[in-house]
Amino acid sequence: MAGLGEHVKAMVRSHASGDDAAFYSVALQVAAREARSGHHVVAEDIKKAVDASRKTSPRPNLTRLPKQRAEVDDVVEETHPRLALRDLVVRPDLLEQLQHVIAEQRQREVLLRHGFAPAHRLLLEGPPGTGKTMTASVLSSELEIPMFTVRLDGLLSKYMGETASKLRSVFDLVAERRGVYLFDEFDALGADRAGNDVGEARRILNSFLVFLETSSPESIVIAATNHRTILDPALFRRFDTVLTYELPDARQTIAILRTRLGSLARSTSLAKLGSLTEGLSHADLVRAAEAAAKVALMRGDSVVSRVDLEYALTKRRRASIG
Repeated sequence: MAGLGEHVKAMVRSHASGDDAAFYSVALQVAAREARSGHHVVAEDIKKAVDASRKTSPRPNLTRLPKQRAEVDDVVEETHPRLALRDLVVRPDLLEQLQHVIAEQRQREVLLRHGFAPAHRLLLEGPPGTGKTMTASVLSSELEIPMFTVRLDGLLSKYMGETASKLRSVFDLVAERRGVYLFDEFDALGADRAGNDVGEARRILNSFLVFLETSSPESIVIAATNHRTILDPALFRRFDTVLTYELPDARQTIAILRTRLGSLARSTSLAKLGSLTEGLSHADLVRAAEAAAKVALMRGDSVVSRVDLEYALTKRRRASIG
């Protein structure tokens, strides 16, 4: 019954703050829980009550910020990205998984009415600069909801004794304001710390897992890590989807460079760059493209030359390796 208790508390908090959207979201979660338990009549009654109440309730004030926001302002940063899914260059299977997440979120009310929660807990793992943070930005933009970046490193170092309380406030915000919530560098929280400060670290991790388990499906919670191997294996089953990112291959490299350069690359050969791009991440390639573009534009040219690009890639590779 602990899960139901968390739902009831979330409903009370959302009611007290006047956030109808969050209240209805949690109510539908309760309906889904009852349906999974075989209590279909109760589940249907809850869904009918929600539908009826939505028709008679006044339109909510979408610009009002919840009380919890003030409690986490120092560890949460709100942004409003403008990136399309086509801007993200990843493997086809990864792209398909992201399209599926977006589709489920867009149809979340239909799924919830029938006792199913949309995918909303994602774990992104892979080397730095391979598109994990960009993925969160794309999901935010595609779904037209804000992105909230949770600075876990600052949370742990500044508030070690208060981390669980701060995490609760963050997840209260997840329930009260729909958005994409990115826990970047998640290994700072989710690492398997056997032999270290087991007590405090385990309490913090357990708190996160409890909050994650009952998080609102109206929002998307994303944990991103560069170090999958140091994560506690128990974490993986708590997420709806685990997405693995890799360094771009030759085809993806060309696509990344061409996307960032746009019209500046209309007559530039991007093929056979070979060793110049080996080991470079998505972010490295973007920065190299930007450096080459600036050189060309400041020179008065409207096209990036092959020489400009090779020089920028060489510099970037030296910086990356060094």
